Amino acid sequence: MSISKDKVVQFHYSLRNDKGEEIESTIGKDPMAYLHGHGNIIPGLESALEGKAAGDKFTITIEPKDGYGERQDQEWQRIPLKHLQGARKWKPGMMAFVETDQGYRQVTVMKVGKFNADVDVNHPLAGLTLTFDIDVLDLRDATDDEKSHGHAHGVGGHHH
Repeated sequence: MSISKDKVVQFHYSLRNDKGEEIESTIGKDPMAYLHGHGNIIPGLESALEGKAAGDKFTITIEPKDGYGERQDQEWQRIPLKHLQGARKWKPGMMAFVETDQGYRQVTVMKVGKFNADVDVNHPLAGLTLTFDIDVLDLRDATDDEKSHGHAHGVGGHHH
């Protein structure tokens, strides 16, 4: 069985920036799980996984256009502090989550006032060339629930 639309894929990854520094990794933790063909992961990684099978290991370098996009210098918004999630007291440079119409979005706090914060809405990895070391662990057909919800359930996936 190979990775194609409506397959739930579990994989481990290590992610490095263009300086070779590790940014994040699932090694030693639960693997990542996603529903292939539904835009749940960055386009370049989803394309690289297409056609792969359990047991495949590979490295892929993804340019910003196929990752988190280019950085947009003027991409900031003023948001009420009560909408920032992830901490009680905010300082510039901290990461926060904000619920949007498209789900949760990660933002970077730039300036904090009494009631509002100015946040950079660029994804923290926008503008970076990313290198992933991938180890495909398992894949299976998605359940009807997963297809209708548009994401994988269970370990490494979404929990309702």
